[in-house]
Amino acid sequence: MEAIKDSYFTIEGVAQGEYKEKGSKFIAYAYPFDDSHQLSEIIKKLKSEHPKARHHCFAYQIGLDGEEHRAFDDGEPSGTAGKPILGQIKSKGVTNVLIVVVRYFGGTKLGASGLIQAYKLAAQEALENTLFVEKFVSTQYLLEAGYDKMGFLLNVLKKLDLDIVEKNFDTEVQVVVNLRKSTQFEILLQLKATLLEVSIDQVDEATLVPWCKITQKEDVHI
Repeated sequence: MEAIKDSYFTIEGVAQGEYKEKGSKFIAYAYPFDDSHQLSEIIKKLKSEHPKARHHCFAYQIGLDGEEHRAFDDGEPSGTAGKPILGQIKSKGVTNVLIVVVRYFGGTKLGASGLIQAYKLAAQEALENTLFVEKFVSTQYLLEAGYDKMGFLLNVLKKLDLDIVEKNFDTEVQVVVNLRKSTQFEILLQLKATLLEVSIDQVDEATLVPWCKITQKEDVHI
């Protein structure tokens, strides 16, 4: 079975870079970026901060393998802005990153090669001004049980050293745990076996724990 990829590198926080050429100024802003719906608000904010800038070019990449990406030239000659910005994101091996480069025109045209170099170097500096961090993709599971089993359930989760992210004590006990995607199915089998007090070879993916409902929720990035 092919190993499941569940980790990636991204940037730690917002960073800035700058490049100047023949009077033009290129200011690059790099952002951690998990959802393309964030884009319009970020662009709107930068345009309000730089109302006299002529161009707000950008590129982003999202996903474990960068499967979602976009490059935008915002009026610059095709391929001279967004593409070199995206190239820097890819060359650094990071994802879930957005870089916006704001350009103030200095009165002298730079030509296609000059623009490509300017946008590339501005983006490069922004990435060099932040730290890269490794993140892991986990799947959340909701465990629900009666209060008569609360002590046993929490002891099992502690024994297996599972990452508890939420506890709710209402009409019943509800616990949310994070399981790394690459090992979640093996851990689930171990969890079921321990809750049922049987050996792991006595359970499989379809095995139910009568007194504890286990529901898969959503993927999260940690």
